[in-house]
Formats: sequence, C-alpha cells, structure tokens
Amino acid sequence: MSLSFALAIGKQAITVALMVAAPVLLVSMVVGLLISIFQAATQIQEQTLTFVPKVIAVVVVFIVLGSWMAKTLIQFTQTMFSNINLIVK
Repeated sequence: MSLSFALAIGKQAITVALMVAAPVLLVSMVVGLLISIFQAATQIQEQTLTFVPKVIAVVVVFIVLGSWMAKTLIQFTQTMFSNINLIVK
C-alpha cells in the first residue's frame, strides 16, 4: 500500500465521518444556542432544560436523515471491502 493510497483512505474516512456527524451536531448546537438565549432572556437557570429538546431534535434528525447516513456508511464500507486486496499488499 502506497503512502498516497493510505492518505486517500484517511481523507475519505474523515470526510465520511464529518458528513454523517455534521447534521446531528449542527442541530444539537443550534437547539442548545436557542435554549440558552431563551434562558438568558427569561432568567431561568435550569441546567436540565436543554437536555430534552436536544434529545428530541437529535432523534428527529436521525429519523429524517438516518437512511442517508446509513447509505453513506454502507457505501464507504463497501468501498473499503472492495479495496481490501490493495490495502493488504
């Protein structure tokens, strides 16, 4: 396995990981920011208030984008398995 091939595999793995994780992380961050703004405006300082809306938002993202995430991961895995003979050499 050449160095350029190993770097390409690493780059592809990082790209796939970011593509799959980004929607969940972004939604969680936006919901947390909105709840923090609401807490600052109303002076409610309950730490557990952010937990339930974030969990609900993440579950909704998984329901909406779960099939796309699974397809992306399956494609990457199939690519890795099809290139296994190049990796082992």
